[in-house]
Amino acid sequence: MSSFRPGRLLGILVGTVVILGLGVYGPATLLGPLPAVTAIRVTPAATSTTPTPPVLSPNGASAIAVLAATTSDSSGTTSTGADGTTVSEPIATAGLDQALPMASIAKVVTALVVLDAKPIAAGESGPIVTLTAADFQSYLDYNKAGARSVAVFADEQWTQLELLQALLLGSSNNHADSVARWAFGSVDAYVVAANAWLDDNGMTGSVVIDATGLHDASVGTATDLAHLAGLAATDPVVSAMLASPASALANRRGVENTTSYLAEEGITGISRSYTDAAGVCFLFTARVSDGASSFTFSGAYIGEPTYDALTADLTALMASARAGVGPLPVLAAGDAYATFRSAWGDEASAVVGVSRTRYAWQAATPEAAKVTLEDFATARTGSNVGQVRLTVAGEKLSAALKLDEGIADPGPGWRLLHPIVMITALLDQ
Repeated sequence: MSSFRPGRLLGILVGTVVILGLGVYGPATLLGPLPAVTAIRVTPAATSTTPTPPVLSPNGASAIAVLAATTSDSSGTTSTGADGTTVSEPIATAGLDQALPMASIAKVVTALVVLDAKPIAAGESGPIVTLTAADFQSYLDYNKAGARSVAVFADEQWTQLELLQALLLGSSNNHADSVARWAFGSVDAYVVAANAWLDDNGMTGSVVIDATGLHDASVGTATDLAHLAGLAATDPVVSAMLASPASALANRRGVENTTSYLAEEGITGISRSYTDAAGVCFLFTARVSDGASSFTFSGAYIGEPTYDALTADLTALMASARAGVGPLPVLAAGDAYATFRSAWGDEASAVVGVSRTRYAWQAATPEAAKVTLEDFATARTGSNVGQVRLTVAGEKLSAALKLDEGIADPGPGWRLLHPIVMITALLDQ
């Protein structure tokens, strides 16, 4: 005959709980996932390189913007920044912020707006244009007024390319009106289209009243016009025209190239002009090279008092460019962008694995880096644990972040002694 024994029942219950607890506790701690490391973002120390900023003009208004940068990184590969056609925001401005008369820079707007409406394939001359009595009268009027002009006669035939060459290279005012009338029906219709084009291309601080720039109300900001220079320099028709300027046009008509200026300094002129209201205005690109890498920028100077002042200011700019442009370690190998700490005390950093060096102006300050990190608990030294991305001088760069020290499993002892941490990690997963 058996009798009820409470002590025995309690022992069985306690034993059962212990056995069940061990059955859950053991696997949960020994086999369960470890808690992810804690990440803290950090900022690498600034480079010790002394920047050399662009030296711009104290006169009128001026601005420069990155056009393209061809560089070699530490891995030996070559890349072209800003894809060769995208113009960044200005890297330097000086002088007045408001829009100023732009003189013949307005003719660059005319050329680009006409090419936008009636594009020409690279290497071709475009359609034949028969000039009218109105075109001949424009020539007579501008010639009588002493404004730049290239002779035309009624019923002459010019190609579209020849019209644009006379417009840009010769700064011909009558050709500005002629090509505007041909493309849009009238100069007034062209003006409407040109201002819409300026807005569409982000040059909202500028406006044109005519096709020539002789009107004082055709105005632009230095920032807008530096951007305009980049658009002109990367247009295949305009860039080819500037690279191989024509000396003779329709019927062997001569044209003087008015754009070239200080070519020995590495400058390619796009437009150079003077009016009483605008002063001396110059649109250009410039290039600095060390033989293996090159840096190209576009620029605009408006409101210069004299050509002597323009020469002095451009010479100072190019001297600052030669001093300031060079290999810039934007993302240097070993720079840390995050630190990690595990629950069991291991520490490591997320560092740039391979340098990303760009041939750029040393005064260009990168934007704040954007860092993305992976969640992990353990990883070996050198493992990819994230990525850093930033933009410098209009160019987007990125580099993989690698672990500089391994974070290993803490082992069964630590796991068994930290059940709450381990079970919490299991529940979180």
